[in-house]
Amino acid sequence: MPNYNKVQLMGNLTRDPELRVTPKGTPVCAFGMAINRVFRDDSGGNREETTFVDVEAWGRQAEVISKYVTKGGPLFVEGRLKLDTWESKEGEKRSKLKVVLENMQLLGGGSRGESSSSSSADRPAQSSTGSSSPKPSPASPASDDIEEDVPF
Repeated sequence: MPNYNKVQLMGNLTRDPELRVTPKGTPVCAFGMAINRVFRDDSGGNREETTFVDVEAWGRQAEVISKYVTKGGPLFVEGRLKLDTWESKEGEKRSKLKVVLENMQLLGGGSRGESSSSSSADRPAQSSTGSSSPKPSPASPASDDIEEDVPF
């Protein structure tokens, strides 16, 4: 039987990201997200529902999130669900479902006024190749004709 574990979420951080480093030196960042949903109930009125999700990012993405996103900042994440299980101090079995981040995109409107995407912020080496460079390419003759047609 095939398996598929993919999550896509867009929301705002509920707290500042917590960046830690594993004993082997790998950065890991934990943060929470709030995702809002507005819908009509049976009586025809609008209702809002908020879902709170814990997210975990690893490596360079963890560093980028901790540097550029703060509490209240918007973020788009793609990842997979992971179930953590442990035993409490009282001996009770506990579990928690979280999202392990695999890809993300920083969205504008953050508290620091910065806007970026994961392609430029998360992979700076790739942005120097030219294919994903944020610098505009030289205009072609066809694009010059388009600019002349603009009435302002």
